Amino acid sequence: MMTEFIVRNWWAPVIRGVFAVLFGAFTLAVPRISLKALILVFGVYAVAEGVTSIIGAVRGGDERRRWWVLLLEGIVGVGIGLIALLLPGITAVALVFWIGAWAILRGALEIGLAIRLRDHIEGEWLLGLAGVLSIALGVLMFASPGVGALVMIVWIGAYALVFGVFLIALGIRLRGIGVARLRQGPGPIHGT
Repeated sequence: MMTEFIVRNWWAPVIRGVFAVLFGAFTLAVPRISLKALILVFGVYAVAEGVTSIIGAVRGGDERRRWWVLLLEGIVGVGIGLIALLLPGITAVALVFWIGAWAILRGALEIGLAIRLRDHIEGEWLLGLAGVLSIALGVLMFASPGVGALVMIVWIGAYALVFGVFLIALGIRLRGIGVARLRQGPGPIHGT
């Protein structure tokens, strides 16, 4: 069942969240890094997170009907990351649009998953809120593509930190649900 798969793989959002927090902390700690370095760091982050999503989809493909959403999210993340790594000389405006499109798509997928999970687990609002934050970042990127590199770095770093914390909290919540589930035996899954 999809719910069982999500609870059993609680570690996936935690890993994604740790990558996001590390990326955000690095970006905010060293805000004057060159745009090329930012592109490379973002590329590594997007590929790592995308691979994590793909692994989650492949591991649960037989167990859930909507595994393709996680797979699509992973493929998009890997694709955007590879573009950033292979073409680091792109302009700042192109990077802004790439990151904006990626954030909006990601956010929409996360909100969709949170809506599907609302009847199955408690705490799904964390994923929905992370999705809203992703869309907000994407909209900001499209609304102000000509912002300076430093402002863009701060936006991206702050977003990654907040997004990462929400994903880690969701993973910990899912783990708690799994532990409670083991204690109470078969039946519907509810948070503790």
